[in-house]
Amino acid sequence: MSSAERLNELKAHRNRRISTIRTVKDTLFISLGVLSAGFGLKGFLLPNNFLDGGVMGISLLASLLTRIDLSYLVVLLNIPFIIIGYTQISKKFAFKTLAAITALAICLAWIEFPAITHDRLLIAFFGGFFVGCGIGLSIRGGSVIDGTEVLAIYTSRKTTLTVGDIILILNILIFSVAAYLINIEVALYAILTYLVASKTVDFVVHGIEEYTSVMIVSEKSREIQDAITEKMGRGVTILKGTSGYGKTGHREKDLDVIYSVITRLELQKLKTEIAKIDPGAFVVENSVNDIKGGMIKKRPLHD
Repeated sequence: MSSAERLNELKAHRNRRISTIRTVKDTLFISLGVLSAGFGLKGFLLPNNFLDGGVMGISLLASLLTRIDLSYLVVLLNIPFIIIGYTQISKKFAFKTLAAITALAICLAWIEFPAITHDRLLIAFFGGFFVGCGIGLSIRGGSVIDGTEVLAIYTSRKTTLTVGDIILILNILIFSVAAYLINIEVALYAILTYLVASKTVDFVVHGIEEYTSVMIVSEKSREIQDAITEKMGRGVTILKGTSGYGKTGHREKDLDVIYSVITRLELQKLKTEIAKIDPGAFVVENSVNDIKGGMIKKRPLHD
């Protein structure tokens, strides 16, 4: 076997191993997500006639009004969004979503969870928490068990509305219908449940260490670069720039612009280090949803 063939074989073996590991992780995330959502629904929301937002909220509202089993409604109402996911995102995503939603329906139909509490505040909080945790874990596994995000992405491509705008409009409609058909108190508790669920989804998907990208423009860029790399142990990228209009008017001078990505927990320390070196530095911050590679996870956080 030639060296080139051997190298190709090693690459193929590595790719198969990575694919297998990814499949196992996705399956674990989706399975835990289904169990968490099932527990939140059957242990908190369903026994107490509570609602949530999104497609899950529509399913709960329809089940409450029609007495149709929720396990059937979860599948039926998500089918249009699975089709949208198939055409707009990917076939793999659609199949994984179908599997996750089917598993949730089976969980709701066959797995018994005890009713944990009848305190309405606890139901809204912990019901939303476990449902949101389930949705977040399924997203980590590459699928969804609530088609709201799929609809929002599809609609945002066809209109000037953002994904957040569409999700907000959809949930306002759901809560308004709930207030009209049932009562305003149910709608208010549904809003609380949805808020808890949405925050839990963000936490599960993005984690506690939310990333922030920072761009720093300073005439003392070298000292700031050393502080970031040596004192904070983070990587930097140097961008070549030319100053334009600043506090002292028009200037034409080449500058090194520092670009770095840090965690939210490190942001205040970075600002302190910059202030020590150049209090007049121009600093721009942007939230980053996810990141991989580089030095971001290679070193622990520093005090």
